Amino acid sequence: MSPRSASVNEELRRRSRERLLEATVELVSERGYEATTLGDIAERAGSARGLISYYFPGKRQLLQSAVHRLMHLTLEEALEREPRTGDGRERMARAIDAILGLAVDRPMLMRTHMAGILQAEGFVQCPEQQRLAFLLRDTVTRYGSDDVDADYPLLRALLMGAVVAVLLPGAPMPMARLRAELFHRYGLDWEQGMPPGGGPPDGMPFTVSALPRQPRQPREPRQSSK
Repeated sequence: MSPRSASVNEELRRRSRERLLEATVELVSERGYEATTLGDIAERAGSARGLISYYFPGKRQLLQSAVHRLMHLTLEEALEREPRTGDGRERMARAIDAILGLAVDRPMLMRTHMAGILQAEGFVQCPEQQRLAFLLRDTVTRYGSDDVDADYPLLRALLMGAVVAVLLPGAPMPMARLRAELFHRYGLDWEQGMPPGGGPPDGMPFTVSALPRQPRQPREPRQSSK
């Protein structure tokens, strides 16, 4: 039997890594972070326990990569769903709804993920996070930003803050109110994206044209570094 080619080995490694990420999302969603062991994840994925250490430094990094993959796939599905569109405002609406939807649909998983980011390990730079970042940056670009390097981190921060607000134990913010505020911030109509039932909260219109908007301030020119 001839040895496998490099491309075949690479594909097998990719599939093995993805099975571990999928198993992590499933188990943490079912049992919580503390009750999920690396052995459990390996067993659910049908992989050897040692493969986890080969791909990831530890359980926290594995979880972050798993959630970033889930966020990337969810966002990609929302942006490309039918009817497909290149309209920047509609794509921004879909992006906001996709991320807020994860907080509502998978509260235990997303609460654990946000807690991990705020701990000492911080934000894990991994292929899954980079794919998510690419989609969010592309959304900001298509929305019409004239400074993506500044507006992408702002969108990311606003989405993270909204997710935390939805999941805050004892004092959660209603998702519809957070959605309405974000939609107003980006000049989006309530019916764009994937609107929840019941219409906008009291005092929030269906269309942003019904609200006064502040004129956009010109950006300060950047200082060139020499």
